Amino acid sequence: MNPIETYFYELGLIHASGAGTRETSFYPPLAKLLDELGRKLKPKVRCVSQLTNTGAGSPDFGLYTQDQFQRTGDQKSRLGQMPARGAVELKGPAADMEALARSQQVRDYLDRYRLLLVGNLREFRLMDLDSQGSPRTLETYTIATSPDGLWALCGHPQTAAKQHGERLAEFLTRVMLHAAPLAEPKDVAWFLASYAREARARLELAALDPLPSIRAALEDALGIRFSGDKGEHFFRSTFVQTLFYGVFSAWVLWSKQTGGADPAARFRWKDTADYLHVPFLQVLYHQFVTPGSLREFGLTEVLGWAEQVLNRVDRPSFFAAFEQDQAVQYFYEPFLEAFD
Repeated sequence: MNPIETYFYELGLIHASGAGTRETSFYPPLAKLLDELGRKLKPKVRCVSQLTNTGAGSPDFGLYTQDQFQRTGDQKSRLGQMPARGAVELKGPAADMEALARSQQVRDYLDRYRLLLVGNLREFRLMDLDSQGSPRTLETYTIATSPDGLWALCGHPQTAAKQHGERLAEFLTRVMLHAAPLAEPKDVAWFLASYAREARARLELAALDPLPSIRAALEDALGIRFSGDKGEHFFRSTFVQTLFYGVFSAWVLWSKQTGGADPAARFRWKDTADYLHVPFLQVLYHQFVTPGSLREFGLTEVLGWAEQVLNRVDRPSFFAAFEQDQAVQYFYEPFLEAFD
């Protein structure tokens, strides 16, 4: 089994036994999944259960990097260290995520650990504190909207892994990388490509075609026609590549014109059309900032996540990897390789 399939299978076994407690019995499957995904990162990230109370309570897990352990292979982190990649608080599947996100417990953990993954097995939220010190949600992932829906999926782990495998794995990987330094082009490319894949998945789950006008405009711009099932997949893939690479290109131009002079300046993806003087792209982004059908498919949410990542990039180090004014051209290859 792959790690995601194993996660659903083990949750289902624990639930079927009828002997599990409300939440703690379900810790091991998630810890194992985080460890498996974290093992592939550089540096590796490990999930440590039941953290010591350092004044704000005891989160269920801490996400530590390899260099925080006493020696290679040691499962104990150095005493007094904060988990470099944040903490995790896990509740049972009946827990109300809205109430949990507003709880004093979550606020206390955020004050102490700064970055917190909150979950109830079927929904997850990555949270931190904004510039005003208020809790905010950075990203979310939903497996099922009810406990019954979760257990139904767990009864068919292969189907569950097919539906959620790549997207859930990438969400949890992004969680473990969120606090990591971000300067290398390959790392930025992975993040943008990961968000583009999430956007493509949302489009492919759409029951109706939300993009007829965009399709026609893109066909005219490229001089090709998208037909049949393969053409449909290729269109949606090309569309999200254009969408996210356009945001990246606008960020590059913004960085040169505005952001470079002020390290604290913040890029907004909604300003993309102001930097890209291409009629098709201006129409495209205008449709996303204007209320309408395109906003119903969750793509603006993912664009917001991409905006957050671009605002995390160490701009001087990133642009040092490219010749002057060549970032837009040369970044496309690592982005496309990471995307598909």
